[in-house]
This record gives sequence, structure tokens and C-alpha cells, in this order.
Amino acid sequence: MFHLQKATQVTSDDELGQLAELYRYPPRPSSGPGAAAPFVRANMVASIDGAVTYDGKSGGLGGPGDRAVFRVLRGLADVILVGAGTATTEGYGRPQADEALAAHRESLGQAPAPALALVSRSLSIPPDFEPVADPGTVVLTCTSAPADRRRALLDAGATLVDCGDDTVSTMAILDHCADRGWSRVLCEGGPSLLGSLVTADALDELCLTTSPHLVGGDAGRIVATGGSGSGEPSAVLHALRPASILTDDDGFVFTRWLRHGRASTM
Repeated sequence: MFHLQKATQVTSDDELGQLAELYRYPPRPSSGPGAAAPFVRANMVASIDGAVTYDGKSGGLGGPGDRAVFRVLRGLADVILVGAGTATTEGYGRPQADEALAAHRESLGQAPAPALALVSRSLSIPPDFEPVADPGTVVLTCTSAPADRRRALLDAGATLVDCGDDTVSTMAILDHCADRGWSRVLCEGGPSLLGSLVTADALDELCLTTSPHLVGGDAGRIVATGGSGSGEPSAVLHALRPASILTDDDGFVFTRWLRHGRASTM
């Protein structure tokens, strides 16, 4: 029923290539309403008891196998979509070209490295945050974002795109991705951004690492929907189907979940 293989200590180009084949994005339809729509994949990690962070960061839940999958998923994407708060908390840098996956990207006509799209309604991003001034980074915000923060980021060299008036519209984000030719979207959270994709029924695939740890405490889940004044429902129910399961000798489990009607691979 499931595709099962080991992902422990994946370091060689051949092993990374095998993972790249497993996680290859499905083909886009050549015509029809879905031809221009990006394929939206999310990559998240959670503990056995559902905690999305340990000591305030998701990185504390990872391991070597998780980092290999993380590396491959980035290496396949046209753009990394992430909430600005998550990016600053986790210490994001500019996405770099990965020589191990260069041939794969070249064969698909992709840029050497994925672009980075930071999503922020409030623009509470430090102007000296390293990726901001990079030409490959875009900040997706809304017209009601504070003018002083907008000016500070623009002065720092940021590229800002308004995707809504009072809030950042999920569909406007995806429209912008389509306009830029970013058909392979990788969302790395946080939970609020992933929640907006789920609420909009815009998530095509979830790649979930289950870390072999119990965390306890009050850490949130991988998806956060609704909230005070949001006007969104507090809970949603969207059916996904399992596409593959990997495991490693460290006890991590890597699952892929696809929405119904989506092909599993190219």
C-alpha cells in the first residue's frame, strides 16, 4: 500500500537523486483551468504528540534524514514560500544552488536556486534581515501594512508586492507565483500561513516529518486556522491520501499526503 524506503544519512548525489525522483513534482496539465495554477507543496515537521516546535524553533525537532528531505524539497522548488516571522525566527538565509540537483533543475528549465517569498501582513521584518535585499527575494504584503515599515524595507532594497488590501490574500499570492512562472511552490510554514492555504483549499501536497520525540508543553500544531477577527472558520476538514512513507534508523518518519485527484509523481 505504501512506498517504504530508508532515508538515513542521505549524503551522496545518487541517494539525493533517488529522493528527488520520489518527491518529483507532478506534471502540469497542458491545457484547461489548471494549466496556469502552481502546484503547492508544504513541508513541515512535528513531534509524535503534534508539537510544531521545540524550544521555540522547528529545527530542534529535526535530524539528518529530515535535513536530507528538506534539502531535496528545496532543490525541486521554484519558490520557497514562508511566513516572515518563521523565516526570521529560524534564521533563514538566501536559498543557494545545490550542485547535487543542478542537472535536475536545468532539465526542467529552472533557475539554479529557488526564489524566496516572505509573507507578512505587518512588515515587522528587520530591514537588515539578510535575504531582504537579495534580488531573488520578494516580500508579499498588503496595502494597509504600516507605511514606515514599508519605507524602511524599500530603503533596504526589498521588493514588495501587495497581495490584498487589509490582509494578504492567499489566492493573490498564488496568482503572483503563476505570473512569475513559479509553478512549483514549496511552503515551509509557519502554521498560520499553512492554515491560510488549507482554508483556501489551495494545498496540493503535505510532506510531514514526524520526529521521534514527545515534547509536551503548549507548542502549536502545523496548521493554525481562524483567529480573533479573522472571519475564518476555526476548523476545516480536507481529505488527503497517503502517497509514500519513508523512515530512517533514527526513528523519523517521512510521509507525503496528496489531495485527491493529484498524481503522485511526474
